Amino acid sequence: MKKDKLKDAIIQQLKEMPIIQFACKKTGVSRASYYRWRDEDKKFAKASDDSITEGEALITDMSESQLISLIRNRNFQALQLWLRHHHPKYSNKVEVTATFQSPQDELTPEQEAVVREALRLASLVPEERSKENN
Repeated sequence: MKKDKLKDAIIQQLKEMPIIQFACKKTGVSRASYYRWRDEDKKFAKASDDSITEGEALITDMSESQLISLIRNRNFQALQLWLRHHHPKYSNKVEVTATFQSPQDELTPEQEAVVREALRLASLVPEERSKENN
């Protein structure tokens, strides 16, 4: 019975702070016991995973709220972070899309050139290697 109460307490802690070490410390349960309970009790494992997900959503909401406050206070770094992650015009991402008929299809020379250029622009292929392969 005491073990069930401790499991419930850990689940509650994970909803508030999704860090296993923190939840274990707050409830007085060792990490080894926590992981052993997860292995032995699939229901507890699922509840733990769900609680961590819920806790992460809470932290994300709090973080976004703080970020919006910083934006309202005209914090340039906050503005930059928001735009980079929420507006494609300010993004650092390179997007390459393609459609293949089957897994055996090979790229045409033009498609291969586009992929190489996209990788070069994304700095995923060193400049020297990309020139050697052209």
